[in-house]
Amino acid sequence: MAAAARSAEPVLPPRQIVHIVEDDEQLRLSLLDLFQSLDMPADAFESGADFFARAPQDLGGCILLDVRLPGANGIEFQSELDAKGYQVPIVFMTAHGDVATSVHAMKAGAIDFLQKPLRTEELLEAIQSAFAIDAGRQQARLKRQTVRDRASSLTPRETQVMGLVTSGLMNKQIAFELGISEIMVKLHRGSMMRKMKAGSLAELVRQFELLH
Repeated sequence: MAAAARSAEPVLPPRQIVHIVEDDEQLRLSLLDLFQSLDMPADAFESGADFFARAPQDLGGCILLDVRLPGANGIEFQSELDAKGYQVPIVFMTAHGDVATSVHAMKAGAIDFLQKPLRTEELLEAIQSAFAIDAGRQQARLKRQTVRDRASSLTPRETQVMGLVTSGLMNKQIAFELGISEIMVKLHRGSMMRKMKAGSLAELVRQFELLH
């Protein structure tokens, strides 16, 4: 019972870190020094392959990404991130940017597109914006996981009742649909509401929508 209760608790989100992907070693070290001086956690990778070899998939924060990288370029790396399931905001940086590249990157979900040499104020504004977006995404993911954990504790009958309740059916209608008594519907419904920690029908509907 205790183990089941622990599994329903939301996992803490990963801390926010600036993940620098830049092949220029001097710039990598310079950026690490900058973020360290601001007490802002940061790590660095020299290529996309290096990133995928060392970075966890549930990382938090943002990726500060150079457009021109050895192997796959930044735009290709952006696509690969999406394909592998990474969900972290990207801030691009380049000394060779053009309008077409920046538009492509932004349409694919990039937060900003910065020109080198980087201006500290502009860089930090972009990082803070990316952190804010990431924080919102992390909270949404945690909420969905919490609801999934609650729903996993339901019996098959309670799951059926939840679906019918959230579709707007009354207890009597649910009893008819399932071929059981109205009293049993009330019992299943009460147990389901407690397990889902739903204080109202509206709250249950919101959770049901997150599940689907």
